[in-house]
Amino acid sequence: MQTAQTTQTTATEPNPRRRPNIVLILADDMGYSDLGCYGSEIRTPHLDALAAGGMRLTQMYNAARCCPTRASLLTGLYPHQAGVGHMANNFGVAGYRGFLNDRCVTIAEALRAGGYRTYMSGKWHVGGSAGWLWDDPRAGTPDHPRPIDRGFDHHFGTLAGMGSFYDPHTLIQDDTFLGHQDPGFYYTDAIGDYAVRAIGECAAQGDPFFLYVAFTAPHYPLHALEEDIARYRGHYRKGWSALRAERYERQQSAGLLPHRWPLSPDDPLAPRWHERSAADRDWEDARMAVYAAQIDRLDQNVGKILAALCARGLGENALVLFLSDNGATAEYLAPDIGPQIPTRTQDGRPIRKGNVRRIMPGPADTLMSYDLPWANASNTPFRLYKHYLHEGGISTPLIAYWPGVISSGGIAHQPCHLIDVMATCLDAAGVAYPTEFNGREIVPMEGESLLPLFRGDPRWRRQREICWEHEGNRAIRQANWKLVSRYPNDWELYDLGADRTELVDLAAKHKPKAAQLSGLYESWAARCDVMPWDEMLRRGARGSRPHTSPYEAPTP
Repeated sequence: MQTAQTTQTTATEPNPRRRPNIVLILADDMGYSDLGCYGSEIRTPHLDALAAGGMRLTQMYNAARCCPTRASLLTGLYPHQAGVGHMANNFGVAGYRGFLNDRCVTIAEALRAGGYRTYMSGKWHVGGSAGWLWDDPRAGTPDHPRPIDRGFDHHFGTLAGMGSFYDPHTLIQDDTFLGHQDPGFYYTDAIGDYAVRAIGECAAQGDPFFLYVAFTAPHYPLHALEEDIARYRGHYRKGWSALRAERYERQQSAGLLPHRWPLSPDDPLAPRWHERSAADRDWEDARMAVYAAQIDRLDQNVGKILAALCARGLGENALVLFLSDNGATAEYLAPDIGPQIPTRTQDGRPIRKGNVRRIMPGPADTLMSYDLPWANASNTPFRLYKHYLHEGGISTPLIAYWPGVISSGGIAHQPCHLIDVMATCLDAAGVAYPTEFNGREIVPMEGESLLPLFRGDPRWRRQREICWEHEGNRAIRQANWKLVSRYPNDWELYDLGADRTELVDLAAKHKPKAAQLSGLYESWAARCDVMPWDEMLRRGARGSRPHTSPYEAPTP
């Protein structure tokens, strides 16, 4: 395996008697254009080399939000089928339990039954509402399963959805909560270090293994090490509009985007850079520099993982997949944001909460996000963000690497969805998807194996439509047609072959197509336990305000 250089490989059929080790790596809240190999200026040499030695997919989709994506990724089902149609709260109905239900089977459970060792390092967030207590006693109960309860032999990481990078709450190893961490702890490094340790243990055991590495970077808070921040400080004084234009040009030059897809306009809520004061520009530059530093450190740890595979002679028969759980987030953190854990640093300083301009991001005593304009740049060339089902919310990079199977330097433009990851992993391992598990009937898998695509079959296409629902936002994609609605608005229709940046709504022009897709969506929603969002609100669900900020007029 190459981490700094790449060599050409030719795809061949894998040896069925030599099952691959599988490493699945997930970033958190990272936008479509945030890797160097997808147009970014951020330093990501290890992921860039992985892409050069394997394949990049340009039309891979996630489920627009942390919990739903993780539920789909791990089960090969749509999130509602797995019980995580919203977030971690339990609303007492099948699609909205907030934890992985007993009608699904995880990749870890299926592969372990097929003879694989299974390890996880990092963020769980599909185990119900256990989230803000350091050692929540509900963890491990039927409504709050941990990774070791859903097929993983061992796990190190957090149960909660977010937290400090320097002292994360709900940090657990297998079934033991670890409590406050010593000075010098940084979560991204700890996730990478445990993954390296897991590879060593698996190599010694000799069995094939599945390793799921779920980083929390670059999810807020903006916490990064000064040595990484220093590489980027001052780089972003050009502003978000210039950054979007530069990334778009690199994407086109790399063959990721056809020229017929224009760059979407800047979000109308984003202020003009030249109208910001000098002090504001310095602060905005610092926020984006910290965000870039978080991705830089993530890439460094991917490099450690790849090096560990190589050092143990495992790199030549490893299927490595890398993607992000949703598009970049435009979430604004107000100074009066609700309780966050921890409230103080290890040395007793209070956490300074919110996107306050006099506070510089990065250290342990801050809790800050990077806001709508920079998220707009991260999602280049698309519009909208995490939570929404327009392309900016659901498009992810996907890098796939498997020497001898995936040819070097490939780019695939076929639409795929992360429900396909389960099918792909089982196909690669030669393990069948069960019809029953632990005496329970299991929902049939929704995903389709990507191995024919990875092997270079130009005729491969998904056979079924792809559908989404999150907090009333709805979408369906069939071939190049996409029907999408931003709650509570009407349907919009786009021809993504001509207009993937979703600038020309064709709903009025192609009413029969819109009606057909709407009918298919409704059939899918009924089959997959999707409830109308108005009904969920009546049940007590709370919709997120994903980009309420100083850039947006208050909603009446």
